[in-house]
Amino acid sequence: MRTRIAPAALLAATAALYLWDLSASGFANTYYAAAAQSGAQSWSAWFFGSLDWQNFITVDKPPASLWVSGLSVRLFGLNSWSVLVPQALMGVASVAILYTTVRRTISDRQLAAGLLAGSALAVTPAAALIFRFNNPDALLVLLLSMAAYCAIRSVDASSWRWLAVTGGMVGLAFLTKMLQAVLVLPGFILSYLLLAQANWRRRLVHLLIAVGALVAAAGWWVLIVSLIPAESRPYIGGSRQNSVLDLAFGYNGVGRIVGQASTVSANFRAPELITGPGRLFSYEMGYEISWLLPAAVLAVGYGTYLAARRRLSRNEIAALMIWGGWLVAAGAVLSYMNGTIHPYYTVILAPPVAALCALAAVWAWRDRARLDGRLMLVALPAVIGWRSVTLLQHSHFGPSWLPWVAAAIAVALAFRPRGVPLVLSTVLVLAGPSAYSLATVATPHQGPAPVAVIPARLRAAGWMNNAAVDPALSALLSATHTTWSAAANGAQAAAALQLASGTPVMAVGGWNGDPVPTLQQFIDQVHAGRIGYYVQVGGARRGKVSRPTNRSAAHTREISEWVSAHYPSTTFGNCQVYRLNP
Repeated sequence: MRTRIAPAALLAATAALYLWDLSASGFANTYYAAAAQSGAQSWSAWFFGSLDWQNFITVDKPPASLWVSGLSVRLFGLNSWSVLVPQALMGVASVAILYTTVRRTISDRQLAAGLLAGSALAVTPAAALIFRFNNPDALLVLLLSMAAYCAIRSVDASSWRWLAVTGGMVGLAFLTKMLQAVLVLPGFILSYLLLAQANWRRRLVHLLIAVGALVAAAGWWVLIVSLIPAESRPYIGGSRQNSVLDLAFGYNGVGRIVGQASTVSANFRAPELITGPGRLFSYEMGYEISWLLPAAVLAVGYGTYLAARRRLSRNEIAALMIWGGWLVAAGAVLSYMNGTIHPYYTVILAPPVAALCALAAVWAWRDRARLDGRLMLVALPAVIGWRSVTLLQHSHFGPSWLPWVAAAIAVALAFRPRGVPLVLSTVLVLAGPSAYSLATVATPHQGPAPVAVIPARLRAAGWMNNAAVDPALSALLSATHTTWSAAANGAQAAAALQLASGTPVMAVGGWNGDPVPTLQQFIDQVHAGRIGYYVQVGGARRGKVSRPTNRSAAHTREISEWVSAHYPSTTFGNCQVYRLNP
């Protein structure tokens, strides 16, 4: 009975955490909300992941996450819940998958291991943020967690079938956020190569089958889009050459690593440009992911020590390689990448951090009669408590007594490890990240680059909020009958206008300065009567992350200058609106 009630309680608590007051964030990221709206209006826009349902341009990511939210909006209408509930349910599913994966890894105290891992993931601030937000990362974490489950099953059974499913899950993750999905592969490959109970030839063949499954799951959509003539589909947003492969290996690939077309949240520019392992422990990244990160690093070392002394089972060694490889590869990339970086990217580390901490706790409890086990039972709560106290003090979060409470809990658990049940110990030691996650849940999040608990200075500046659309302008666009009710300078403005008016809006320059439309293409569309208005958003746009200006600023400026030279304008709030067609 306990084996059913405990996980059900965990999932119910996770659902309550992620669903509570979800609509407070409105449409959250209007860029992806507008794309979900388009997917609900047009199956073609849904397939391509277009920002508007007239298929002018796609978003700058592949469409897998938009397939989910687009179907939700089609079924339940356009509202905050239909956009955000799928993300919350992905969070609950991720906790369930991690619970199941860790539980089947351990040969004893399986329930405790699963509950520890699931709880740690649920209260990680980066997870509490992203599983209530409509960026693609929620689906990415779910798919990669499923891939880890399949990878452990493949090693356990030495099964090419489970390994093929692993490749398929990573392939689907590629269609969610492209090359970020492959960061899990080193640990997956190493564990199967070294631990599967088959000869080397069979292991290599099995891995080749898995690679084929990955390519098929990731490549079918890429192939279809690549075979469609450019004039018969939307422009691939974010690419330089209107190509999915260019998007995958350029803007969403090498560019993220070496710094091509780099964009960084202005309010976090200095700390985020610091490269090296310290980045994950500093400022907003530290607040979102580093509560348990030192303990996870300690767990990798402890697990390696136990494996060397032959005190881990084959499945446990496989889990150490899979989760440890995931942590090391993803952590290294996030630490040293020079391209686009936002703190919420760290959510990809949440599953391996949670799994490794749970595994280390159970391993230490199993060996509590040994000196090394007792030392680890002291070290884990001490490290987690130390990190919680540090983060609570540096962030100035909560009442002044909270860090002292976290410190007292850590000391009590460190010096009396055998006097407190294992699960209760974990609940107590997770007090720090739990409090921060509750504050994250209580904070509305909007705009393209959310952070967990928004600092007061950013709230006051309105940096994280989506720009409001003047009701009169919304009504004006709603009354149009042209192909696009308007064209707007930039995807963020176009998305806001589209959501407010319920009409398709052309995003001039796309999200990241895409070279479309050219001036002549725009003039041709205007003369053909396909664009009703041109909306020039004046001044700095709230919710906008700083963007590079060297790619297509010139052609966007040419369009604005041509419009202003040929059409009179009317002011609506901070927008200049030009009527292009009667």
